[in-house]
Amino acid sequence: MIYSIIIGGIAGWLAGTIMKGGGYGIIKNILLGIIGGLVGSWIFGFLGIVILNGTFGDLLEGVIGAVVILAIAGAIKKK
Repeated sequence: MIYSIIIGGIAGWLAGTIMKGGGYGIIKNILLGIIGGLVGSWIFGFLGIVILNGTFGDLLEGVIGAVVILAIAGAIKKK
């Protein structure tokens, strides 16, 4: 559980820096990163894609999921 929170937090922070302007501040980005980690894990599991095993793979899935979540949240925020 702690591992997932830490990886999700790092993923959210990285996704916030990748999205430039799509972020909500570091705290909300970290929270969205934790959610994004779950989304990324679900997406890749559903598609049967394994990026990498281990911490780096988990982080990569989390970043991709967090970018998706930040993009969706950014689109909703603009409306």
